[in-house]
Amino acid sequence: MKTVIFGVFLLSVFLASFFVQAFAVETLLPLDFELESFMKTVDFYDYARTYANSVNMSGPPNKYHAYVYITYVNISDLQMIYVGLNNITYDEESYLTIPMQSLILHYKTENSSRDVLVSSNFLMLLAFNDTANSLYPNSPDMNDNLWSSFSMGADLSSLNETFPALNSQTEIIPLTHSTDKLQWYWGMKYTNLTAVWWETDISPANHTYNNKPRAITTYDELTFTYNLTLSPDMRRATLTENHIIGKMRDLWSFWDWFIIPFYNHYNSTGCYRYGNKVSDETVHDFIQNNQIKMSIVEFQKCVMLNLNTHSEADDGQNVTDTDRSVNKSIATYADDGEKIFETGFSTKETYKLYNPAETGYAVYNTTTRTSRIGGFAQNTNLFVFHMGFMKFLPILVAHASHSMYQKARDSLAEMSQADCLYIVAYPVYNGCRIEHDPIYTAYVSFTEVPEFPASALLPLLMVSVILIILYIKRKTPRPKN
Repeated sequence: MKTVIFGVFLLSVFLASFFVQAFAVETLLPLDFELESFMKTVDFYDYARTYANSVNMSGPPNKYHAYVYITYVNISDLQMIYVGLNNITYDEESYLTIPMQSLILHYKTENSSRDVLVSSNFLMLLAFNDTANSLYPNSPDMNDNLWSSFSMGADLSSLNETFPALNSQTEIIPLTHSTDKLQWYWGMKYTNLTAVWWETDISPANHTYNNKPRAITTYDELTFTYNLTLSPDMRRATLTENHIIGKMRDLWSFWDWFIIPFYNHYNSTGCYRYGNKVSDETVHDFIQNNQIKMSIVEFQKCVMLNLNTHSEADDGQNVTDTDRSVNKSIATYADDGEKIFETGFSTKETYKLYNPAETGYAVYNTTTRTSRIGGFAQNTNLFVFHMGFMKFLPILVAHASHSMYQKARDSLAEMSQADCLYIVAYPVYNGCRIEHDPIYTAYVSFTEVPEFPASALLPLLMVSVILIILYIKRKTPRPKN
């Protein structure tokens, strides 16, 4: 009962009396998806309310707003839609920041030119501690101690004067491209993140989920950058996603609650209790001494118009809704055998872990595996905001590829419908900065090769015109006096 009261108290703090971040909000229109590319910051819930009726669904409540950064690339029969969440508001003043990242690719397959939709979603950071009964050492599983790290923009100073009085900020990385438009780059950075670590159960057999808050942490940043490379000659589109998990500056570890919370506060100088230093154990010492490790959780779904799909690990074993270690990649096939997509981990199977001063780093191996989906998808207590947001993403597909909308609505909007949920773990961790980048590959027909852009041709054209004029002047006889 105490933990329930504590959880409700924390949530009430998160959702009360904060000012909404100011964004230069633009209007998203269906005609935007006919453009070659665009980037906008929009109120996605406002967009969903406007167009929900046209696709026979109810929109979000009027007082809800979701400010997102959207980028779009539409090149040679391939459409890429990216959505990164700035924050969600539920009334005029309160908001929360959850670093939700969604990618949708629509293209035609390499060999048969059939429509494919691929959705990939970042779910969360998941801290863990291996137990004696761990099923997968160095990877979080249902027998381990697990803490879901949800980053929220919140001023926690009302809890105690030593708690962080800060709000999460977001920075967009603009969409840019190479001259030949075969390389596209963009991203999003969350800074000064405040996160609650919720004690989590991912057993598919558990339907009760009494999630308990165990810690509050602050991170310097959580950054996502993306590089889309189109290779028409090879019939490939490669998307590299780079993760940066910033250094942890503070950690408040709670062990009980009676009128006031009982906690230890760890930072770079030591351990404190109610403002008094009790030991020299720093936040980085605490993470290492308790063998706490870090991971990211993502899930993806591939759908085709008239065929089913399935996903396999590099050893050929089916990974759909299974617990299985993955060495190199997860490949997705149409049921008639055509390979349509691949998530690769072998190209970048290592990660960089920096020292506390960030003057150097060591390189370690990641551990990747798939997980059964039900243990996460059924945990609606934790993922209520994710699920509420994701169910409207198919509206974007309706405007980018109307023929695939119903497939998107049936399959992409729910975590429970995912092909596979995979976890990339960083087993050596000290609370410092991590850098890592998995790679996604789409097998694309590319019926048209991107043209050299007019903007690049203009200087050449001007030079040509000047040369022609000079040539004509030289050849034209001058009038005699």
